[in-house]
Amino acid sequence: MPFAPFDWMDDEARRRADTGLVRTLRPRTAESELLDLASNDYLGLTRHPEVTGAAADAARRWGAGATGSRLVTGSTALHAELEQELADFCGFEAALVLSSGYAANLAALTALTGRGALIVSDAGNHASIVDGCRLSRAETAVVPHADPEAVRKTLHAHDGRALAVTDSVFSVDGDAAPLAALAEVCRDGGAGLLVDDAHGLGVLGEGGRGALAATGLAGAEGVVGTLTLSKSLGSQGGAVLGSARVIDHLVNTARTFIFDTGLAPAAAGAALGSLRLLRREPERAGRARTVATALYEQLTEAGLTAVRPDAAVVSVRAPSADAAVRWAADCRAAGMAVGCFRPPSVPDGISRLRLTARADLTDEQIATAVATVRRTAPEA
Repeated sequence: MPFAPFDWMDDEARRRADTGLVRTLRPRTAESELLDLASNDYLGLTRHPEVTGAAADAARRWGAGATGSRLVTGSTALHAELEQELADFCGFEAALVLSSGYAANLAALTALTGRGALIVSDAGNHASIVDGCRLSRAETAVVPHADPEAVRKTLHAHDGRALAVTDSVFSVDGDAAPLAALAEVCRDGGAGLLVDDAHGLGVLGEGGRGALAATGLAGAEGVVGTLTLSKSLGSQGGAVLGSARVIDHLVNTARTFIFDTGLAPAAAGAALGSLRLLRREPERAGRARTVATALYEQLTEAGLTAVRPDAAVVSVRAPSADAAVRWAADCRAAGMAVGCFRPPSVPDGISRLRLTARADLTDEQIATAVATVRRTAPEA
């Protein structure tokens, strides 16, 4: 027989096609006429001239790449400056910048747990958290979504080190985690709390300082945050926020920090530019929330099934995976880009369109978006 070690992929491809789960790359042009409700550029900063200028200045000064891992040649004064300002803005003692939000979650979960420890993870957590749990070698208990009592019961049944982990705002439906209740449960159970604030930074809290600041948990003992620089800050990269002791531990033990090339200077410069702009224009955070609420209310009034947003993500239910794909394609044909979430991205198996609010959307654009979603909606 001929040597064909990857023929099994054909069966997988047919299975995906049969279930409407084929994913394809769609390269976009630099200038698009589409109304964008698909990106995570919540504050509309990724093309802001101050932000792109900061990226260009950093590249010219520091070079195109970091040149190595952070512990070799990849740490620059720019990285340290970004870490200091991120920690100060979000209310933590220290921060550590990594190459992505994904890498930040892997770093925190693997370095803060390990064999013999317990991780209690929300069923709706992002894939990066799921993978971090798997790589940690800790025992992992997945509990029902947004259920502090389930976390309490799981922690009380374990004797030893433990860490609860949750998104602050869940990327599928845009609902917020009950952080205050979770923090209380963790204190009672002697566990740490790790919160991924990817969708909270720039949107929630005073001036966009994030969900942990909004709930009074920023800098609290036993609380660690992660975030991405690729959403509200319009750049690339991720960070872990915590006490100086926690950050020092990650520098010495987190493999996705130790063995990965440092974040490119242009990305660090852009994130720093966005952060400083947000400090001067804190109203951007409130505008993003206002746009999300307007989208939800108008979609609901139009008879569609949408989930009330707690931040900037608005989810609209679709009758099936195939219908969601067609719906998103029809929106694109009508001049608007929207997200399309299908299994396995959605843990409950319900396919959705996902609309992301941006602070720079006008009221006219909001009305256009709602009209487009309504006009292209599939039969239930």
